[in-house]
Amino acid sequence: MVEKELEKILSSKNILDDAGILEEYSSDLSFTPRVEPRLVVKPHNADEVQALIKWANEMLVHLIPVSSGSPHFRGDTVPSVVGSIVVDLSEMKNVIRVDRRNRVAMIEPGVTFTELVPRLEKEGLRLNMPLLPRHSKSVIGSMLEREPVIMPLYQWDALDPLTCIEVIFGTGDMFRTGSAAGPGSLEDQWAAKQAQVNPMGPGQTDFARVVQGAQGTMGVVTWSTVRCELMPALQKPFLVGTENLNTLADLAYRLLWLKVVDECLVLNDCSLAAILAENSEEYSKLRKNLPKWLLVFCLAGYEYFPEERLAYQEKQMVDAAKFFGVEPVQNIAGVSPNDLLKTLGKPSEEPYWKLRNKGAFQDILFLTTMDRAATFVNIMNETSEKHGYPASDISTYIQPMVQGTSCHCEFNLFYNPDDPDEVGRIKALYIGAVKALMDAGAFFNRPYGEIAQMAYYRDAETVAALKKVKSIFDPNNIMNAGKLCF
Repeated sequence: MVEKELEKILSSKNILDDAGILEEYSSDLSFTPRVEPRLVVKPHNADEVQALIKWANEMLVHLIPVSSGSPHFRGDTVPSVVGSIVVDLSEMKNVIRVDRRNRVAMIEPGVTFTELVPRLEKEGLRLNMPLLPRHSKSVIGSMLEREPVIMPLYQWDALDPLTCIEVIFGTGDMFRTGSAAGPGSLEDQWAAKQAQVNPMGPGQTDFARVVQGAQGTMGVVTWSTVRCELMPALQKPFLVGTENLNTLADLAYRLLWLKVVDECLVLNDCSLAAILAENSEEYSKLRKNLPKWLLVFCLAGYEYFPEERLAYQEKQMVDAAKFFGVEPVQNIAGVSPNDLLKTLGKPSEEPYWKLRNKGAFQDILFLTTMDRAATFVNIMNETSEKHGYPASDISTYIQPMVQGTSCHCEFNLFYNPDDPDEVGRIKALYIGAVKALMDAGAFFNRPYGEIAQMAYYRDAETVAALKKVKSIFDPNNIMNAGKLCF
């Protein structure tokens, strides 16, 4: 019955009920309980998405939007309600427009980093990338989830580099945000040399923020513009290694304040080894020779006077490094920053870098400030030792955000998914560590699964406000029911 109704909206070949396909969407590599969807559908344009959402409101069917390909890791695409329909947007792959003059690209949700990066390179543009996204990761999906980007100098607020969006809310209403809202159609705006760059509006509203971070609980984004950066004419990357995280935090603050670095991130020995090593043996060998903490940053010169720009940047950078008693170098333990920069400028090679060491991982993600990062590292280390997981094996990634005003702190717990005892320890450590970090003030702005309940139940007023917003944009609760606090 449902299939026949859906055939009025979608081609029958885009309505999937094969047992193997349903099994693929019923779970992921997180600890989220398995729930099989009723169907998987693959719309090809915004009209089909809108018709699908309107039909779901009439039939009170739950929809789960998915834009990235497998594997998935967070549990946000696993159904929470039996009988849900997965809306797979991965075949909406149009790169609608690339505008070099305004440094912006308009894309559909199925466009991956693997597909967009080379397309932008042809136009002399590059993305402000997250750290090594998997090859099947949707660009829009990443930006809606507020994944941190590795060039904080070009991030002006949490929305960046996402700009304007077209969204079909849970009511079935289509809405365009920012300068895309009008006046006129997109074609009229393009003819008037507008490029849908400004994300604010219409008026005093900023509805993109309602959708960003919502894990598909408010609606479906059918296209977005993303801010791009120019390709540099010259680049000069550096590494700084030390045993003291606070020293690197102070140096990163200073370099970002001086505005002399593009890429800027902190990795510990485990995370850098996991990124560079192709297997567990190589991982262990590389780790032994690395300092505990490494700051990776890059100076860049662009079309006009690139050598002169690099010269003054390097002088300021060297002075800052001397002040903090460290030396930026071109090689640490055989690791070349030039080679590392090339790796960071594209999606992860297969297998995905977090899976290479032991076959599975669990992330702990939150926001803080750089000066507090070392405190949270100590809390994480103490908690892991209590749960029988060596603190020295925790992969840590610290990413300054919004020009250094805050930072993303990420702990990756690598484990063997075929060892039940190890899986049990990781589950217990995951919950215990999150609770300890929350108690110390870590801000979990991207809570998934059980962590969402832990985060939202600490703030009843925020939950009440979000439920009111949900009642406006998705009154029948058809969009990814059971996620966040809904």
